[in-house]
Amino acid sequence: MSPQELTAQEAARWALREGLPLEAGRHAEVAATAHHIRTVIGTLRELDFGDTPPAAVYTAGQEADDASL
Repeated sequence: MSPQELTAQEAARWALREGLPLEAGRHAEVAATAHHIRTVIGTLRELDFGDTPPAAVYTAGQEADDASL
């Protein structure tokens, strides 16, 4: 997909190509949602997690009890 925002017509075409025909009134909503998802993913890709260990090494219940709200 190009870096431009997905148009309503492209969203309809892509959905139909994947076997998910959309009602005419939903094309713009689906395009906007796809754009939002791409924006969020783009932001996540820019984050530098550095030496952050994977979630699999986290053990619940071992947090310090000194947190405040």
